[in-house]
Amino acid sequence: MKKMNKYENNRVGYLMGLPYIIFFLLFVAYPLIFSFILVFHKWDIIGPMNFVGFVNFSHLLHDSLFWKSLGNTLIFLAIHIPLQIIIALVIANILNQKIVARGFFRAAFFLPVVISGVVVTMIWQQLYSQETGLFNMLLSKISLPKIPWLISTKLAMPSIAIMATWKNVGLYIVLFLAGLQNVPVSLYEAADLDGATGVQKFLHITIPMINPTIIMVLILSTLGGFSLFIEPYVMTGGGPMNSTLSCVLYIYKQAFYFNHMGYAATLGFAVAFIIMIVVIIQRRLFETEIYT
Repeated sequence: MKKMNKYENNRVGYLMGLPYIIFFLLFVAYPLIFSFILVFHKWDIIGPMNFVGFVNFSHLLHDSLFWKSLGNTLIFLAIHIPLQIIIALVIANILNQKIVARGFFRAAFFLPVVISGVVVTMIWQQLYSQETGLFNMLLSKISLPKIPWLISTKLAMPSIAIMATWKNVGLYIVLFLAGLQNVPVSLYEAADLDGATGVQKFLHITIPMINPTIIMVLILSTLGGFSLFIEPYVMTGGGPMNSTLSCVLYIYKQAFYFNHMGYAATLGFAVAFIIMIVVIIQRRLFETEIYT
């Protein structure tokens, strides 16, 4: 069989990579470049684009509703991330032990992750219902007042954070479980010989050894939190009084409710920049806390 020369070998490689190159150009590079162009234009989809320079940036700086949506998103993150990491780590530790039906519980905790987000959100919307929701019905059974889960400006976002944690925690249980299974058993055996308690082993062996996994979970949770859209869109529409209006939901409304495509693109780049800053700060603070 004739061997391919260097040129033919390279050509085959390029042909094999061509589908991904086409995909990248059409669905990544082109939308990104077009969005960047939109930042400096005013466009309502129907008419032609009008160049406006830095007007969209000026509007963003003085847009109180955008800063409100950013504050709501940060509140969501402040509740969702610690709750998700703690629950996922605790359950992963339990599932890492030799317990009955361990495989079943691992699959059960991961099941909500693969269910449609819209379906899960609609179910929880019914659970949170003021009059007919299961949670308030249980409270009534024990003579406690009903809680306005989704109609209170103070409780709506925490309620969504709890629901999002239930939906996504299975993924992070799997990640933590993978990290825990890579911790050398010899470290725990040496700690047992030194008389270390379970808490001491967890704090001085488990946490440092799964630090890369914790950082990854922290970053993924942050990215997911900033992408909050389906939950407030379906459950509250951003209300009451914009208390659950997330950054992505606000961008969606600017783009497809008001046809402010240029301003929506500006908001998108601003949120991406904020995410980058938050992730950098998280990594530096967290890694310093672990290793210093």
